[in-house]
Amino acid sequence: MPEPATNPDLVIHDALVMTVNDDQDLYEHGTVLVNDGEIMDVRPSKSDHVELDAEVVIDGTGKLVMPGLVNTHTHVELTPTMAGVSNLGDLELWGYNTPLYRDIAEGELDYLAEAGAELAALNFLKSGITTVNSMDNRPSICAERFGEAGLRGFFGATISDLFWDIPVDEQFERAREFIESYHESYDGRIQATICPHCDWACTRKLWERASAFADEYPDITVHTHLLELDLSNTIARSNGADDSLDLLAETDMLDERLVAAHFRMADKNDIRRTAEAGASVAHCPSIFSYWNADPDMQWTPVPDVRDAGIDVGLGIDDHYWHDSYDLLGEARQARLRANTEWGGGQFTSEELVRMLTHEGAQALNVGDETGSIEAGKRADMIVLDFDSPKFAPVNNVFTHVANQATRADVKTVIVDGNILMRDGEVKTIDPDAVIDRVEAAMERFESETEWSFDMDGTETPGMVSTFRDAPKRGPSRLFGKAVLQSAKDKL
Repeated sequence: MPEPATNPDLVIHDALVMTVNDDQDLYEHGTVLVNDGEIMDVRPSKSDHVELDAEVVIDGTGKLVMPGLVNTHTHVELTPTMAGVSNLGDLELWGYNTPLYRDIAEGELDYLAEAGAELAALNFLKSGITTVNSMDNRPSICAERFGEAGLRGFFGATISDLFWDIPVDEQFERAREFIESYHESYDGRIQATICPHCDWACTRKLWERASAFADEYPDITVHTHLLELDLSNTIARSNGADDSLDLLAETDMLDERLVAAHFRMADKNDIRRTAEAGASVAHCPSIFSYWNADPDMQWTPVPDVRDAGIDVGLGIDDHYWHDSYDLLGEARQARLRANTEWGGGQFTSEELVRMLTHEGAQALNVGDETGSIEAGKRADMIVLDFDSPKFAPVNNVFTHVANQATRADVKTVIVDGNILMRDGEVKTIDPDAVIDRVEAAMERFESETEWSFDMDGTETPGMVSTFRDAPKRGPSRLFGKAVLQSAKDKL
């Protein structure tokens, strides 16, 4: 193959290259050439590749090069509470955190949201996550922190009329301001999304308004929680629909722009309709394994979903609820939980790697730009140290990644051809400064609230103050709709 006409500005040579292209091509000794943020070529290494005239030349000996990881569903603002809330019960967690979500949305805890977004960006970067899809209350803060870190991200403002008491007009105006200010910012790496929170905390009226709003921005992704809870279809029926999928279809929100997080309660009919619509699914196995491990609980039917042709990406969700930044670990968790539910062999390792990378990018409608290492795509890549006894012998590189690799193995991160971390040293963020700002934010948070985070545990606010500060009008409507519809269902 002849040398490209344009000299590369970045070369990785003599690496084990996992392309995750349509043919799942592997190069035992491969070279990746990058120019101006775009992959020029992937080819077998030659002896003269080490001498190529490039600004950056990386020796890939003993390394694995693969596409950057795609975290298709997460939230980042409360990251400073990491390891501080995971011992709470499920209802406690929601009860104590709901007032915080409201306060963040109102701008009363910007310092905490800023620290959380920055800490998440740092740890996601170090974990090999190059693209994130996050639903938050102050998305401008998140977009800025991830954009400055050099990462690729999708961000949107949470919208709901049954979750809190913030006026709906105000919520949509905030969403509009964010889209107008941040969509396609940071050299196009940051994109805006439209985020009706879920099918159990939004009325039909809000879905209809969200649909009209989405019509104004036809190229923007819609991100929601769908069929997450038993409550999902109950609330959909209270909204005059047969079920959640029917509600979204009736409001023109079920289409190829939709990224549906969880999809846990989906049945065969839901899967068929979602596939026909071209929507995608974000699967977050750890969060439900941690919080809803009831053996009778329905599990997201990911094998059937993928068999129907629906793109499925993996996500970490609220990483501070189950204390893990490790998206690589979600692949193993997805395999183990599916095998427990339906028997062994539900996924091949190749399928899990695709869900971590290419299929995740497809789910976010950017599969033509990123998610695999092939000519013409943006250079979003990570380099893992494979010169380790745990990866010996390299019998099946896909299985090593899906079953053994962790965030600690990630040594170099490249996004848009820019090196964000090399040999474990982060280039775009000062980790020590981030830690200092997070610790200062938590000290302020504790001084202004009844929360207390210590090395040996967490003290939560009193129930009286928690109830006093919690949203009431929206949740009361939610509770009323759920009770009334449940009574109707029994008749």
